[in-house]
Amino acid sequence: MQVLFREYNPFDVWIWLEFSTVPSSMEREYVEEVFNSWFYLGKLGGFNAENLQVQEVGVQISDMEYEDSQEDTTLMALMHNKSEFEYEGSWGRCWFDLGTSDAIAIDVLINALKQLSKEYVNIERLVIGGQNQDWRVPASRESLFYESQDNGAI
Repeated sequence: MQVLFREYNPFDVWIWLEFSTVPSSMEREYVEEVFNSWFYLGKLGGFNAENLQVQEVGVQISDMEYEDSQEDTTLMALMHNKSEFEYEGSWGRCWFDLGTSDAIAIDVLINALKQLSKEYVNIERLVIGGQNQDWRVPASRESLFYESQDNGAI
């Protein structure tokens, strides 16, 4: 699975998937479950890079003391909104307002989709941000970020 980044605005970002074939209903269900799960974790503040205490300790986490008070000193990192997943031919897309969630969220999504592509659904490309010239985003979701039609085209 190839990963491409286009123009990126975390408050107005389209995430595109190109499949090797038109996805079946079961494949669509797998993809949507990944995106929904990822969004729910983000909506609950799961992607807060300021509070990665376990990651920072490393592999020796036995008897680790977790600082509950640290979460009170970090900024909230919440995703705000998403659209329904849409399909057109071998393409799928979904719009997100990632809010104040940290960039670790994108890494988690990429890792999950890479594994999904290996085991269940053949995903050719993951494109984060930008436009698809053959399938323009609706004007109501289009931000000032996409003023030029050629800007970030797939």
